Amino acid sequence: MFGVRRSLGVVSNDLLHRFRSLSIESIHIKAGMEIPDNKPLKYALQYINGIGRSRAPQVLAELHLENKLAKDLTKREIVVLADEISKYMVGHELKKCVKKDIDRLQAIQCHRGIRHGEGLPCRGQRTKTNARTMKSKQIGSEKKKASR
Repeated sequence: MFGVRRSLGVVSNDLLHRFRSLSIESIHIKAGMEIPDNKPLKYALQYINGIGRSRAPQVLAELHLENKLAKDLTKREIVVLADEISKYMVGHELKKCVKKDIDRLQAIQCHRGIRHGEGLPCRGQRTKTNARTMKSKQIGSEKKKASR
């Protein structure tokens, strides 16, 4: 993330004329994420929460953009790319949706919801020898309580 930082913005077609007069650095992304300038676009798009390894090439293919450095994008390409990204649920909107889904699972007290509440893996992984990162906070707090 060296050099000039830049973000993409959610832009509709009626606002396109406003962005022609602006500099590239002033365009912001819907997700609130900045993409690094000195990386190929395929990898730079993955810095946006909700766009991963499979979605980034898919977006580039739909727009017929070549995989060049993010700093080499023109204003028009940035606007078109931002408009394409706005079709997907990304950033804070995605985080809110996931949080709402987990809260719903916890409210109905299903197995996955209970496991989320206890901070344990909920997709069938073994916990006797693995899941150290999920159990680490609980183990530490239980040892402190036991030692008192």
